[in-house]
Amino acid sequence: MTALPSVERAALPLPAVLARSRALVRPALREAVGRLHPWVAEMAGYSFGWCEVGGAPAVGTGGKGVRQALAVLGAEAAGAPGRAGVAAAVAVELVHTFSLLHDDIMDGDPTRRRRPTVWKAYGTGPAVLAGDALFALAVETLAAHPSGAGAVRLLSGALGDLVRGQADDLLFATRPWTGPGRVRPDAYRAMAEAKTGSLLGCAAALGAALGGAPPATVDALDRAGRHLGVAFQVADDVLGIWGDPAVTGKPVHADLRERKKTFPVLAALDSPGPSARRLATLLESGGDPGEAAVLVEEAGGRAAALAEAHRHLAAVESALAAVPLEAAAVEELRSLLDFVVRRDL
Repeated sequence: MTALPSVERAALPLPAVLARSRALVRPALREAVGRLHPWVAEMAGYSFGWCEVGGAPAVGTGGKGVRQALAVLGAEAAGAPGRAGVAAAVAVELVHTFSLLHDDIMDGDPTRRRRPTVWKAYGTGPAVLAGDALFALAVETLAAHPSGAGAVRLLSGALGDLVRGQADDLLFATRPWTGPGRVRPDAYRAMAEAKTGSLLGCAAALGAALGGAPPATVDALDRAGRHLGVAFQVADDVLGIWGDPAVTGKPVHADLRERKKTFPVLAALDSPGPSARRLATLLESGGDPGEAAVLVEEAGGRAAALAEAHRHLAAVESALAAVPLEAAAVEELRSLLDFVVRRDL
C-alpha cells in the first residue's frame, strides 16, 4: 500500500481515534442541531445522549461515534486534514440517528443504550418528526459545503440503499423458516450490506470526497465501508445470541427470543444434518431459545457467522490496498475493523 506524503503522524489506538473524532465533530454537530426547533433539538439531543427528557444534561457520553470516525479517517486517508471530513461526519451522524429513531418505532423497541427510546420518551409522532428533521438537517449540512452537489448525491444513494435494506429486513420477519420462501444467507448478506454497510461506506467515502480524493479512492473507501457493515452486522448477530448481557445490554439469547432471522440461524438452517432439521422444527413451534442456541451452534451457525465476518474484514483490507492511502489513517481504520468483532470498549 502506497502512503501519501501530505500527512505524517503516528497512528492512535481506537479509543483515542474515537475521542479525537468526537472532539472534531461534536462542536459542529451541536451547532447544527441547535438550528432546529427547540423541542425537536431536545429530542435530537436526547437521542445523541447529550440530555435527558426535559433538557437536563445527561451523564453518559452517548454512542461510540464509529461513523463520524470513518468520515474523519476517510478524509485523512486521502491525505487531507481530519477537519475536511467534519461536514461529512455531521451529515452521516444525523442520518444514522434519523434511521435509529424510525427503526425503533418500526421494531417496537422500548430501549436503546439502556434508556427509553425517543418514541417511548416523547411519543411516536414527535419521534417521527425528530427523525425527519435530522434527515433534512443532514442534507442541508452537505448542500452548504462547496462540494455539496456531489456530496448530496453520495448521501442520497446511501439512503436509498438503507431504505431498501430496512424494507427487506422487515419483510424477512414475515417469511417462513423453511421451504422455498425461506430467507437464505445470501439474501441476508445483501440486506446487511444495504441496511448497515451503505452508511458506513458513505461515511468513509464522503470524508474522502470532501477531502478532495479522486473517484477511485472514494469508491474504494465506499466498498471498504460496505464490507465493514456486513462484518459488523454478522458479528452483532453473534452477540445477539451468545453475547454477554453486561456488554450487549440485552438478555442472553435475545435475538432468538425475538425470533429474528439472523445470519447464524439462517446459516444453521441452510446446513445439512439432523441439528438443522431439529432447529427448524423448534423455530416453527416457538420452542425454547436456549435449546435453539445449542442447535444453531451444533449445526455450524456460529462458526459460519464468524467466518463470514472475517471474510468481509479481508475484503475491507483488499479495498484499502487497492488505492494509495495515508498510512496512519489506514492503521486507525484497521483498529475499527477489530472493533466490529470485539465490542468491549
